[in-house]
Amino acid sequence: MSKNVVITGANRGIGLSMTKHFKSQGDKVFALCRKSSAALSELDVKVIEGVDVATDTGLSNMASALAGVNINVLVCNAGILRDESLSHLNLDTIREQFEVNALAPLRVVQRLQAQLQVKAKVAMITSRMGSIADNGSGGRYGYRMSKAALNAAAMSLSHDLASKQIAVGIYHPGYVQTDMVNYGGDISADEAAQKLVNLINQLSMSETGVFKHSNGSVLPW
Repeated sequence: MSKNVVITGANRGIGLSMTKHFKSQGDKVFALCRKSSAALSELDVKVIEGVDVATDTGLSNMASALAGVNINVLVCNAGILRDESLSHLNLDTIREQFEVNALAPLRVVQRLQAQLQVKAKVAMITSRMGSIADNGSGGRYGYRMSKAALNAAAMSLSHDLASKQIAVGIYHPGYVQTDMVNYGGDISADEAAQKLVNLINQLSMSETGVFKHSNGSVLPW
């Protein structure tokens, strides 16, 4: 059965590839982004521009464009990566990453929660860099801290949405070859997206709130 799928940050990278995969399996995709790309515009999906998820205006644009849409799958994918070290501690970029990576996904879910259908699914695209146990190299303060905060929010959502049987998946896509890492990853965006879509398709209440790698393995907090 065709589903209504909403994806943030859909104009490039993993978001674009996930849009393609959901579309290929017959779903109706609402692709949210600040500005569309040529690759996204070529797809037969509903492109919604002007959605900067870290701003009130962007969230209002999202809510207006999706008014009346019954949502079966919500993928919070939009995120940013900056770089700080202890010797170069840029508090502005740390705050920026908290706004985009941690607060924005929570705000998106809050704004759209009434449209999430019973047994809908929410997928948070996070990172194993948000794992405290897995941190073996330090640095990247803003990214690590914001993704850890996202993981905590996703766990709370898994409890708060349980009464509607809405499952929450918390996913690390892998080290993906995207613009975010100057294409230095070890897995293509298309391969990562296919794995993520498969995990979302299989997601059930028995695994809500579980932190997973796209390869299916459970990650430490």
